[in-house]
Amino acid sequence: MSKEEHKKPCNSSMARDQKEIEELGKEMEHLNTNKQVKEEGHQPDPEQHRPKSAQ
Repeated sequence: MSKEEHKKPCNSSMARDQKEIEELGKEMEHLNTNKQVKEEGHQPDPEQHRPKSAQ
């Protein structure tokens, strides 16, 4: 990969290719669920979106 391909974007962005999607998926597999975070006595991240049916 060239240096240009390894450059990290300045802001949030979508994955650039299938390989990056697969790598992100592997990283997310190791994240705790909100339930696990609560069981550890921590506060999970707030909900960022609620479906209109739940409002």
